[in-house]
Amino acid sequence: MILSALRTDRATFQRETGWDIKPQGACRGEVCVPLGEMGEEVDVASVAERLGMPLVHEQKHGIWAVGPETAGRVLPSADFPDLVLPTWQGDDFDFRSLRGQKIFLLAWASW
Repeated sequence: MILSALRTDRATFQRETGWDIKPQGACRGEVCVPLGEMGEEVDVASVAERLGMPLVHEQKHGIWAVGPETAGRVLPSADFPDLVLPTWQGDDFDFRSLRGQKIFLLAWASW
């Protein structure tokens, strides 16, 4: 979302980000993040901080850019998808075998 000011109306914020500002907070689907009191205009900086959305300012042209939320604070789900990946030995590894355990997945590429 590109802005010339850090305030926008609720309809524009929802259309551009997919997050609907409601009395219970910023909501998308069944996920709601409490925000506190919000007027008719959205304070983009505070909402971006609560949702873990990157916010950058381009000073020369006086514009702001808000990126999509990160998985740092807002998760759509705590469920790991069914995933089967090859091991370094060429066998298939099914992540369903780890159900109920914490998983750290590190991806690396040489290119």
